[in-house]
Amino acid sequence: MLTGKRILLIIGGGIAAYKSLELIRGLTRAGALVTPVLTRAGSEFVTPLSVSALAGEKVYSDLWDLTDEAEMGHIQLSRVADLVVVAPATADLMAKMAAGLADDLASTLLLATDTPVLIAPAMNVRMWQHPATRRNLSALTGDGIAVVGPAVGDMACGEHGPGRMAEPADILAAVTARLSGGALSGRHLLITSGPTHEPIDPVRYIANRSSGAQGAAIARAALALGARVSFVTGPAAVAAPDGVEAIRVETAQQMLEAVTAALPADAAIFAAAVADWRVAGPSGSKIKKGQGGSPVLEFTENPDILAHVAGMAEGRPLLVVGFAAETDDVTANATAKRARKGCDWILANDVSPGSGIMGGAENAVTLITGDGAEDWPRAGKDAVAARLVARIAEALA
Repeated sequence: MLTGKRILLIIGGGIAAYKSLELIRGLTRAGALVTPVLTRAGSEFVTPLSVSALAGEKVYSDLWDLTDEAEMGHIQLSRVADLVVVAPATADLMAKMAAGLADDLASTLLLATDTPVLIAPAMNVRMWQHPATRRNLSALTGDGIAVVGPAVGDMACGEHGPGRMAEPADILAAVTARLSGGALSGRHLLITSGPTHEPIDPVRYIANRSSGAQGAAIARAALALGARVSFVTGPAAVAAPDGVEAIRVETAQQMLEAVTAALPADAAIFAAAVADWRVAGPSGSKIKKGQGGSPVLEFTENPDILAHVAGMAEGRPLLVVGFAAETDDVTANATAKRARKGCDWILANDVSPGSGIMGGAENAVTLITGDGAEDWPRAGKDAVAARLVARIAEALA
C-alpha cells in the first residue's frame, strides 16, 4: 500500500504525541519508511528511544547538530520524503507554519520543504476555536496544506469538544490517499455537493443547513488520486476546490440536468443535500403581509437524482454512492434507502440536533453496502473523504 514511500514525521509537543507511536507502527506495517523528527516539546511526551525503536530510524531533533548537518543537512532532510506529516500539529506549530517562522528543526524543515504536507491538529478546544488558530488554519489550507481532524471528544485537560488528534487509522488513511498517486488516474468522478435553494418568491427560498464541506472534501481527495472531477454544487458556503470542473446550480431540477449532462462517469457520489420538496407555484413577486393571514404554500416533490442515476439502464456509473442524513434509526433508515434508491453504497450520518454534523467540520458515518454496515469513527471531513475515496479507488480497480 505504501511500500517504499518515505514519510517525514514531525511529532509536536502535546499529550496526543503518544498516538504518534501507533501511527509509526501503522505506517511501517503498510510498507512506509518513516524518518522521525521530534520537537523539544514532543520529547516531553514520548522518548527518542521509543520513536526510534518503532521507526527503525534515527530520530532527528536538533537543528544545530553539526554531525547531522555534515551527513544530511536540514534542506536535504526536508526534501527526501514523499510526504511530510505533522502529528500532533500543535497550535504553536500551526502558528509557526502560517507565519513562516523557522526557529527550530521542525519549523525549518516545514519552511524549506517542497514536499506535500499533511497535518493532524491537536490542542485544547478553546485553542482550536480561537480566532488566531482559525486564521492560521485558513492560511495553511490556502497554501495547500492537507488537514486530517481534529476529532471531537474528551481532552486530557478535562474539557470536551473538537481538538483531539485524529486516530492513527484515520491519519494512515489520509496518508494513503495522498500517496496513492494515480489510483484514480484516467477515471471520471461525478460529485454533487451543497444544498439546493427552492424559491418561494424572488427573495425567499427553502433550503437546509448543508455547507458543502463534505462534498468539497471528497472532490479534493479524488483530485489527489488523479481523478477528473465534475463537481455539481448548489449555493454552498464552501467553495468548489481548484482543479474540478465546477457546475453551479440553484435548484434540484437544475442539479438533475447538470448531473445528466456530466455523465458518463466511472463513479457518482451524491453528497448534496437536495431539498425533497419545492413550492409548486413560486410567486413572481414578493409575497406581502396582508389581511388574509399567512400564505398557503402548495408543495410538490423534487426529482430524485440519486434514484434516477442508480436506475439508469444505459450509462449508469460503475459505482453509485448516496448519502443519508438521518435523525432517528440511522442505520435502519439508511439501509432501507439504499434498497429503495438502487444505489451501491450509502453513507449514513446522524444529523440530529446537537450532533454538530450538518454544517460542521466533522462527520461520523456508517458505510452501508451489500455486505452490511460499517461504522467509521467521527473525524474531520477531509479524513472521511480520504477514506471514502480510497475505498472507491479499490472498488474501481
